[in-house]
Amino acid sequence: MSKTMKNKAVFLDRDGVINEVIYHKEMGIIDSPFTVDQFTLLPKVATAINKFHDLGFKVIVVSNQPGIAKDHFSMDVFEKIREKMKTELQKKGAVVDAEYYCFHHPYATVKKYKKICSCRKPKSGMVLTAAREHTIDLSKSWMIGDGINDIASGQNAGCKTILIGRMKCDLCRYMEDENIKPDYIKPNLYKASLIIETKERG
Repeated sequence: MSKTMKNKAVFLDRDGVINEVIYHKEMGIIDSPFTVDQFTLLPKVATAINKFHDLGFKVIVVSNQPGIAKDHFSMDVFEKIREKMKTELQKKGAVVDAEYYCFHHPYATVKKYKKICSCRKPKSGMVLTAAREHTIDLSKSWMIGDGINDIASGQNAGCKTILIGRMKCDLCRYMEDENIKPDYIKPNLYKASLIIETKERG
């Protein structure tokens, strides 16, 4: 297939971009939802996803999910959370085109998932696999995430990038040291979608 016939995509991290992250008080950490009840869509996420589709992008989730490896929840719970995400989006008229997850962690407590892999962000394995399977031109695509690893993964794959959140001085210094620089920084996915819309429509 020629380059002109390739698709373009918006790659989305999940936690902190599509859904709220959770403060797990008993563990003292902010992390992914560990239960189905803890999963809550962030405002206007469905609107943003529909905007991406209207602009001709595929919308693909690419997410590190080491919670199973750390024994925070089971694969069964993970699958139920996935189903809730899709159901909640569908209620608002939105769908994602594909999902890619990395379950590995180099310090996993569950031996099966203890691995240094090529899919875990900041590496670009999930993005490259999605690009191959969905015939995506990465130079016309975007990565949107709320962490440095998301931006590094997208940057390494050749995508434009948007960081969700607000820059902190220590984060600035780290990103500068690692030569990681998002193209834009926006407070949420909907605001990110407006940037992409402006770029696409000139």
